[in-house]
Amino acid sequence: GFFSSIMVMILTVPLGTAYTDHLTRPHWQGRYPLQDTVAAFHQLVEDGKIRYWGVSNFDHRALAELQDVPGSSGLATDQVLYNLSRRGPEYDLLPWCTDHQLPVMAYSPIEQGRILDDTTLNDVAARHSVSPAAAALAWALRRDSLCTIPKASSPQHVRDNATALDVQLTREDLDALDRAFPPPSGPRPLEML
Repeated sequence: GFFSSIMVMILTVPLGTAYTDHLTRPHWQGRYPLQDTVAAFHQLVEDGKIRYWGVSNFDHRALAELQDVPGSSGLATDQVLYNLSRRGPEYDLLPWCTDHQLPVMAYSPIEQGRILDDTTLNDVAARHSVSPAAAALAWALRRDSLCTIPKASSPQHVRDNATALDVQLTREDLDALDRAFPPPSGPRPLEML
């Protein structure tokens, strides 16, 4: 079952440690019942095989269902596709997560580079003397309960990403980005890459 497949994955990865010290999560709800998934993660934590578990691509309805499963209080985060051009989570998922104090992890925060040529994003970046990627990351990081996992393929890339932490977007910046990348006006299904 689900527990066995997770254990095989963990035990076959040569990490040089008795446990994984990162967040372990399924990338979608899958075919296994949530109670089995939660029980497997709870057992892995108890056995010292993992320290944290989360989910990925769960909308607010799936999270509400998960919340009713015994042992789900150990949930660390929900990882979803979220960036300037994919703002659907703002309508219902992000408010739900804020209300339930569940951090959100945004993957592909610069849309795999596809938004970096946008004129408005470049104007905002220039006003703050950072790259368009750093401006896009700063936009995502403006939310207290949201973190991002941007790609970093070189030390310079890591340094550039880190500049986003010092950018304080102004109301003018946020309004301009809202015009260029409109927020959702209604519910949208979660998108995935």
